[in-house]
Amino acid sequence: MPVPEHFDFFVDPNRCIGCQACVQACAECDTHKGRPMIHLEYVERSTSTQTVPVICMHCDSPTCAEVCPADAIKKTGDGVVQSARKPRCIACNNCVIACPFGVPKMQSDFELMMKCDMCYDRTSVGKRPMCATVCPSGALFYGTREQVEQLRPRSRPINTFQFGHQTITTKVNMMVPAGPGGTPGSSSAEYVDVTSAMHDESAAGGSGKRVRLNVLEDSLFQFESDAVEEPDDAATTT
Repeated sequence: MPVPEHFDFFVDPNRCIGCQACVQACAECDTHKGRPMIHLEYVERSTSTQTVPVICMHCDSPTCAEVCPADAIKKTGDGVVQSARKPRCIACNNCVIACPFGVPKMQSDFELMMKCDMCYDRTSVGKRPMCATVCPSGALFYGTREQVEQLRPRSRPINTFQFGHQTITTKVNMMVPAGPGGTPGSSSAEYVDVTSAMHDESAAGGSGKRVRLNVLEDSLFQFESDAVEEPDDAATTT
């Protein structure tokens, strides 16, 4: 049974509270051998404890699968990019290097690339992914676009990302500020320009530079009133 076409995954960095509930829930999946396939990144570790959940974005044209010499990574007909298949994965790390979102991780003790497969055992039978089920703040939401737009009127989902001249569309949506007026259709941005959102800063003492992604930082806390919305539970009951 395929993942319902009208159900999407939404990541809202404004809502992540760093509780690690998603990480713990993911690790409890029977197929993960105790390894979480989601992790949290710090937006600016030196100055803030703000975190962002990182999951597989399930690209329409997954680079990880395209560079795999062993044909170990498959994308299902419903758009979910599966984790590497053990019988075929040769632990070459090509997928780890190629992913623009930095998602796949090589599990050296298993000699296997493992990543989020959107809880395919659950979503393919109408249930929500484990991480979205336990997230207390709604930073991870699984449901329809109409539901999320109703719940988050000051944000809008975007699933197109620009890396220089490369455009990547994904099955997973990133929630960004809606723009002036607060209505989903008021923002002119049709994609997240990842390259333009990065900038160099001189490191302390002028000994080097660091590159920082500020697109998420700019959006964080922009609409503080969003944070008081009730966590959603409008998706399919698990």
